[in-house]
Amino acid sequence: MKRVMTIGFGFALAVSALAGAAHAQRDPAYEAARASGQVGEQLDGYLGVVGAQSGDIRKLVSALNIKRRDAYTKNVPQGSSIEDFAFITGCNLIAKTTVGEKYQAPDGQWQTRGSAAPQRHSRCP
Repeated sequence: MKRVMTIGFGFALAVSALAGAAHAQRDPAYEAARASGQVGEQLDGYLGVVGAQSGDIRKLVSALNIKRRDAYTKNVPQGSSIEDFAFITGCNLIAKTTVGEKYQAPDGQWQTRGSAAPQRHSRCP
């Protein structure tokens, strides 16, 4: 329980840290890829490429994931791993998807967010 609370507190710190990464994600190419379902939020806290996409989309996702990894590394709470911290952040990013956006369901399959809440992993807080 203490570990989940520590990770949860760390998530609050990550929100501010990811602001820089999120700003980069305001790039029109990113917004278009997200809106068209070419990219989506993964369970592990990183962006994923949905289906077969161009090299430009893959490069965009890779660059944004490098920024996310950097933010996770800088803000991981003491006593937690980067992977746990990224997972909790991924849970929250999936929860924040909007109608029509893609996200990775607990079974690993890509889903399109409808009007209902997205499916979340049982480990999500």
